[in-house]
Amino acid sequence: MIKEFAKHLFPRVVLRENLRFTYTFCLGGLAFTALIALAVSGVLLLFYYQPTPAWAFDSILFLESTVVGGKYLRGLHRLASHGLLVLLFLHVLRVVLSGAYRPPRELTWVVGVGLLALSVFEAYTGYLLPMDQLAFWATRTGMELLATLPGGPWLKAVLVPDGVGEPLSLLRFYALHVVVVPVAVLALSFLHFYRVRKTKGILPYL
Repeated sequence: MIKEFAKHLFPRVVLRENLRFTYTFCLGGLAFTALIALAVSGVLLLFYYQPTPAWAFDSILFLESTVVGGKYLRGLHRLASHGLLVLLFLHVLRVVLSGAYRPPRELTWVVGVGLLALSVFEAYTGYLLPMDQLAFWATRTGMELLATLPGGPWLKAVLVPDGVGEPLSLLRFYALHVVVVPVAVLALSFLHFYRVRKTKGILPYL
């Protein structure tokens, strides 16, 4: 698997037609670049954010008003998140329109859809963290909608056991946003790259 991944990153010979920009529009690579920007900016934000209802909003205000470049850093993180979702949706659209989901690439497609779902969930878990009015009410609306789905009440109880914006629920959203979901996204990303290389989906050897 490691050897195949290395070959995908550093191919010796590629087909000329596969080097055309319109072959993939670089949507997958651009999405992964946005993911890297999110990871780097997110790690820097960790040095200032306090995941408690009493201090979460104040830590954001401190970051934007006192820390040099803090407002830019938070803006970069937010824009990179929006960019990632837009690029992923465009990537999925290209795959559907080009029929790249058909065998033998069906497993690559399933992993990609899983990546899209995880990315949306990652954005949702991060939405509550600033603990402003918009974050609170948007998250609460999402939880109420979740409760209407089969199994939704149980999932809601897991995510917000003490209510939206309360200490335990904020901590769970923080843990999901910072550790659990990013690790899952990274693992699926490498699996996705491996499957692309395995099925000769892009940059195949001559």
